[in-house]
Amino acid sequence: MAFTTVSPQSTNHIMVMEPVYFHANPETMPTNSYQHGDDKDTHEIHQKALLEFRAMRDLLVQHGVVITTTLGKEGCPDDIFPNWISTHDGGRMVLYPMLAPNRQAERRKDIIDVLRRTYKDVQDFSPHEKHDKALESTGAMCLDRVNKIAYQVRSARSHDELAAMWCKMNDYTHIPFDTEYKGKPVYHADVVMWIGTELAGVCSECLLKDDVVKHLKHHREVIEFTNTQMEAFCGNSLEVIGTGGERMLVMSDAGYNSLSDEQKITLSQHYKTIIQPKIPTIEYYGGGSARCMLLELF
Repeated sequence: MAFTTVSPQSTNHIMVMEPVYFHANPETMPTNSYQHGDDKDTHEIHQKALLEFRAMRDLLVQHGVVITTTLGKEGCPDDIFPNWISTHDGGRMVLYPMLAPNRQAERRKDIIDVLRRTYKDVQDFSPHEKHDKALESTGAMCLDRVNKIAYQVRSARSHDELAAMWCKMNDYTHIPFDTEYKGKPVYHADVVMWIGTELAGVCSECLLKDDVVKHLKHHREVIEFTNTQMEAFCGNSLEVIGTGGERMLVMSDAGYNSLSDEQKITLSQHYKTIIQPKIPTIEYYGGGSARCMLLELF
């Protein structure tokens, strides 16, 4: 009798990238409705972001999450968000094409070489940058790893053809969908939604069709939230495994505080622990939040 191995939805090992010089990235602002331009001295912005980053990293460690910290790269203001790579069980690593040139520069041979010792099966989509096609990792596609479904939000940072190719190569079902908020698509799927082992969250208000919610409900209980809550980054969350093998949810303090009492009760029925880092500087100038900062190592 043949047995199919089911992939875990979450992991206890996370890589984070300490920024060298964080501030608002002008090359990503045209596609990111949640990002604000530098309105203070950039050195001050960086120092605040660095303190927030380190406090978040230490908070994860306190909850038993294994953390590997790497150092970012000069000239890459978004390197705190390692969206150019993903890892998968079975020793697979995927490299991705990024839209902005200074995000393409984040993809570094030294980090790839270290990870290649563990992840020997490498899929490299990065050459598609030459044809102006982007697919920004688990930002572009929110993965249901257990059921092998990839929810892809269509945007300039997420090309349909590449997402379909990725799904075929990795044996995933491809579910693309469209969003609109503030007159443009939401730039990343992981801003719209998160998927845990038993529970998922999605901003149904920004969806142009409700297909995604129906698909999610086939496999999990679902919390639906509003555009205003999404703007507080409650959708940019990630399930991790901490002390004693406990599944925990990482959601920024702003994201969690945007939830209603009813939504918080639903969360508490599935997660005893909600890890709530306070990262307002990173969210304001980076236009991303907790999930964007966490590279899962399976």
